[in-house]
Amino acid sequence: MLRSLFGRAKKSGTIFKNPTSRIRVGQHEYGILHPLEPEYVNNSVAAVTKPADRLALALAAMHAVHAARSGAIRRLQLDDLDIGNRKLVIDGRVHPMDELTLHVAREWLDHRRRRWPDTANLHLLINKFTALGTGPASAVSLTTPLRGRAATLEQLRVDRQLEEVLSHGPDALHLAEVFGLDEKTTIRYANSARALLERPLESDPGLGTAIQPLTLSR
Repeated sequence: MLRSLFGRAKKSGTIFKNPTSRIRVGQHEYGILHPLEPEYVNNSVAAVTKPADRLALALAAMHAVHAARSGAIRRLQLDDLDIGNRKLVIDGRVHPMDELTLHVAREWLDHRRRRWPDTANLHLLINKFTALGTGPASAVSLTTPLRGRAATLEQLRVDRQLEEVLSHGPDALHLAEVFGLDEKTTIRYANSARALLERPLESDPGLGTAIQPLTLSR
């Protein structure tokens, strides 16, 4: 804040030298990540009913090895989805598809073929606007279904990754291998999991239920 204020004052000529220019900003200390409340998760999952939204939710947050960011989901091409071999390529990484992801993927593809049989758009997820062109769906189109919910798509994605490390132990290498995360991110997840797992259950009674796998009703 001070750096910004002094920088603006120097630019306007109020001062001649910014006294904060050589002050190093310390490394930000992140807090412990906590599992989402089960009721928040269930409410968000119940709110997603359209085929495209169900697939986006499955790729971001379901009990599988995707945990894809919204940008990666928007970039997906039809060729990235291999139904026959039950594989999905997300940002160059090959992911096996579990039964749930396979089910919602087929559901979406059937809907896509019926709704826009002649579209030239090769992106996996399209809508009434992008079906007329070749570009990806907007970020808003992915986040709108859960707008105002206690558990957003991004929060559900983070919860999915936290669930993985809580289930397999605070192993940063395992998390990096499964999700392709950078070292800094995996360490944060591992530290959070370690703190949660070492905490007495009495102090966090919801922990035992919050990491149960998500399910979409079929």
